[in-house]
Amino acid sequence: MKKALLVIFLVLFFDQALKIYIKFTMTLGEDIPMIGDWFKLYFTENYGMAFGMQFGGEWGKLSLSIFRILAIIAIGIYLYLITRKKNTSTGLIVSISMIMAGAMGNIIDSAFYGLIFTQSSYHTVAEFASTGQGYAGFLHGRVVDMLYFPIINLQQSELPAWFPDFLVGYDGRFVFFRPIFNLADSSITIGVFWLILFERKHLAL
Repeated sequence: MKKALLVIFLVLFFDQALKIYIKFTMTLGEDIPMIGDWFKLYFTENYGMAFGMQFGGEWGKLSLSIFRILAIIAIGIYLYLITRKKNTSTGLIVSISMIMAGAMGNIIDSAFYGLIFTQSSYHTVAEFASTGQGYAGFLHGRVVDMLYFPIINLQQSELPAWFPDFLVGYDGRFVFFRPIFNLADSSITIGVFWLILFERKHLAL
């Protein structure tokens, strides 16, 4: 269980530390180049799922938050059970822990950020909110995203004639990779891929 707790702690620490740094230092839409134009910190917030996807307004947001909490409980129970077995693969424990930590990282945003922060805007950074002065209620906060990898970023006029129009964004550009995400999303994605590639035979209790 110590391995699982260590992974969860590290993912949550770095995920929340980066999100809080972004909230306190960047305005919405602000970007900081990290590796040329290939990797940027780009501050955005989303109301729904991973990688900036949306989910059905306020009721959809609440439903998603409740689903996340139930999923975390289920994953936590499963993680506890597999750590009690002596022959459990370390890779299985680490991957399940990464998935759980990622889910926890995003539910922290949804549950508490609306209560403890003021509104981020395109002109002002967030601050700690006085009691009752946060930008949203419990479970209605927005998830902070910032990792952006526009490795390919071309105007439509730069694309070959055969290139599919549906891959061009509303801004008239083809960007790969367009979604903006966070460390919690990355943790979930890495954990899931590790499970699929290396740990499928160990999933049963």
